Amino acid sequence: MQKTAYKWFVLLLLPALLLAGCGTSNQGSNSIDPAPGQTSSSPPIQTDTPNPDPSDETAATPTPDPQLDPIQEQVNQMSLDEKIGQLVIVGLDGTEMNGFTQKMIQDYKVGGFILFKDNIKNAQQTHALLNDLKQTNNSNDIPLWLSVDQEGGRVSRMSSEFVKIPAAGHVAAADNLPYTNGIGKALGTELKALGFNLDFAPVLDINSNPKNPVIGDRSYGSTPDKVIAHGLEALDGITSEGVAAVVKHFPGHGDTSVDSHYDLPLVHKTLEELEKFELIPFKEAIEQDVDAIMVAHLLMMDLDAKHPASISKAVINDLLREKLGYEGVVITDDMTMGGLLNGNKIGDASVTAIHAGVDIVLVSHEEKLRIEALDALRQAVHSGEITEERLNESVYRVLSLKQKYQLNDDATPDVDVSAVNEVINNALQARP
Repeated sequence: MQKTAYKWFVLLLLPALLLAGCGTSNQGSNSIDPAPGQTSSSPPIQTDTPNPDPSDETAATPTPDPQLDPIQEQVNQMSLDEKIGQLVIVGLDGTEMNGFTQKMIQDYKVGGFILFKDNIKNAQQTHALLNDLKQTNNSNDIPLWLSVDQEGGRVSRMSSEFVKIPAAGHVAAADNLPYTNGIGKALGTELKALGFNLDFAPVLDINSNPKNPVIGDRSYGSTPDKVIAHGLEALDGITSEGVAAVVKHFPGHGDTSVDSHYDLPLVHKTLEELEKFELIPFKEAIEQDVDAIMVAHLLMMDLDAKHPASISKAVINDLLREKLGYEGVVITDDMTMGGLLNGNKIGDASVTAIHAGVDIVLVSHEEKLRIEALDALRQAVHSGEITEERLNESVYRVLSLKQKYQLNDDATPDVDVSAVNEVINNALQARP
C-alpha cells in the first residue's frame, strides 16, 4: 500500500483500536457465552471474582479517551511549509517533468497541479506525466490534486484521440436528466482513466446575458431551475466516477459582458437581486454538500467595490461562508488572469484571498507568478500575518476532501482509450 494511503488508514483505524482497548469481554456480566458443544441451558461457569463495590473508586470503569480526529492529527503533524503548500495548486510548463516542476513538489510541497491544452499531446503522454508527478511526490506525505478544466464543448483539454463531449448548453437542450448524468459520468471516466482526480466543472452560472463573451453554452441554461437540474446531474455523474468536482463561478458570471481572463467585470446587482437569481444554483449545490466552489474575478459593486470577489472577505467569508453556510473547500479562479492581475500584485492578492476565506489559490501560468504567490504566503505565515489557526482551517478542509476521494500517489494503470470512448459514445447515444 502506498505510504500516504497507509498513513490515512492508520489514522482512521486508531480511534477504533483505542475504543476496542477500553471494552470488556463480559459486557458487565460474570457469565461466559456457551462454549462449542455447551447448550445455553447449561449452568453458568462461576468465577471467583467478586462483584465490584460501587463505593470502590478502583473498580470504576475507566473513561475512554475522546475519539481522535484523524485529519486533525495529520494537520498537527505537518510543518508550516507543508501546510502552506496545500493552499496552492499550480500549473506547469511543457508536456513532461522538468526541474521547476520538481522544485514545486520538493521545495514548495504544493497541493497539486492543473494541466491545460498545451500540457497534453496524447493519452499516453498525459498518463505518463501524471504518473511522473505522483512518483516525484512520493517524498511528501500528502498526495497531489491532479486537476483540469474539462467541461465539454469549447472548454476541453483532452487530446483528439477521445470522442468529443458536447458543451453543457447542448447537453441540457435535450432536457433529459439521465442523459445529462451519463455525460457527467463520461467526463469522470475520461479523467479518472488518465489519472486526474479533480475537475473544475460543472459551470453553475446562468446564461442570462447574450453579450456575455465567456459563459454562453458553457452554462446549462438561462434559468435557475434549468441550471440546477442539469448542473447538479452532471456534478453527480462526475463525482460518481471518483473525481472531485468544483462548481463555478461564484457568485455568478452569467450576467457580465466582460471576459475576466482579460479584464475585471463590474457587477452592479444588489445582494437581494443576486439571491433571487445568480445565487440560487450555488445555494442548491451547497445544500447537496458540493465538494468545492470556485470564486470568480468579479467586482461586486454592492458587496465590495474594492476587491474582486475572488479575494473579497465580504463575498467569501460573509456571504458564502456565513450567510450561505458553506463549509467546504473554496478555491480562487486562476490568479494569473487579467481580471485580477490588472489591479493587483499576485503575492498580495494571494494573502488577501486566504484572509478572505479561500482555501486554495490557483496559480496556473508563469514560473515567476507561481513563486511570487507561494513566497508571499510563506512570508505571511512565518511572520504571523496569517495565523497558524487560520492556516489549519484551510488545510483541514483540503485534507478532508483528499481523504474523501482516497487520493494516493500510486501509479494509474495504463489507459484504454477505446474503452473510454465506448463509455462516451454510449452516453452520447442515450440522447433522446
